[in-house]
Amino acid sequence: MHVLMTADTVGGVWTYTQELVSQLIQQGIRVTLVSLGKLPSPQQSAWIDALPELDYRPTDYRLEWMQDSERDVEESGNYLESVIREVRPDLLHLNQYCYGTVSPELPRIVVAHSDVVSWWVAVHGHEPEETPWIRWYRDTVTSGLGCADVVVAPSQWMLDALRNYYTRPGFGVVVYNGRDPARFDPDRPKKDFILSVGRLWDKAKQVALLLQRDQAIPVCIAGSGEEPGKDVGCENEPTIKNQQLKGSQSPEQLRGLFADAAIYAATSCYEPFGLAPLEAALSGCALVANDIPTFHELWGDSACYFQRNDPDDLATIITVLSKDKQLRRKYADAAYETAQVKFTAEAMTAQYAALYQSVTSAEAVA
Repeated sequence: MHVLMTADTVGGVWTYTQELVSQLIQQGIRVTLVSLGKLPSPQQSAWIDALPELDYRPTDYRLEWMQDSERDVEESGNYLESVIREVRPDLLHLNQYCYGTVSPELPRIVVAHSDVVSWWVAVHGHEPEETPWIRWYRDTVTSGLGCADVVVAPSQWMLDALRNYYTRPGFGVVVYNGRDPARFDPDRPKKDFILSVGRLWDKAKQVALLLQRDQAIPVCIAGSGEEPGKDVGCENEPTIKNQQLKGSQSPEQLRGLFADAAIYAATSCYEPFGLAPLEAALSGCALVANDIPTFHELWGDSACYFQRNDPDDLATIITVLSKDKQLRRKYADAAYETAQVKFTAEAMTAQYAALYQSVTSAEAVA
């Protein structure tokens, strides 16, 4: 089987793509990968260099959720059609909505990793104001979903959001994201600090909740403090006692932080899945999570929840877990077990491979 996949290099979709493509190629599935958004850094593309079988086509076309992206979306769609004509894949795996309309003669899977409207509602409490761009974006997403043979979401919450704000997919399924447990170290002795990973400027990540109160143990925040195109001040310096801003980290540096941290704070108010909490769980961290539906769906009783968006309750729970190491270990073990059972790259890839087979078989019969 030959799959043509699209991906972007500017967020967690790239990590998801690395896990899935690597596993698919190990299983003998041929993959052509087209990346968008920006050209990957050498660090981002290192895994590709280790896969000589992968047919990789990097581009820097703007993504559909970016402002003023209409022309790039049109041009990238034409480029994608030309690649399809060249390589003649059996199936399209599209990690952007806008390409759901391309090559109607081929089976198409569209994966919904996130979207602008549900993000806006989670952050602002209401849908975005109607503007020409928002109208174009909604129409683009709705068309892509409507033309897909299958729509995949990484959580039931995300699938429901599509139904609420766009359209009900003809066939929608949930496939949880996964990571390879071998990439992480759950056995390293833990240090007494709490970790959170997220962009300081991103209101949805809400890592600033950790900075609003003094915490019982040191806090480490990894992630850019500088929004692209804006100067929002210093990175890499603590702003409050017991708190350290690490700035952007390489995958290797992050794995070290996950391995060392005793507790991981999942503070997001918007999270269709959340790879960082999964990476923390596979590293043996206890999870303290914001009380939002996605985290409950994914982690159930294996995470310790603080009242939604409440920095005081977050600080209280951190204090409890910092003093009760047995309870902390209990949550860490529960999160690790949940991750091993539900969220491995192997399990994710098996579901996608079965879906590919099902969709291509149905297309052949039709």
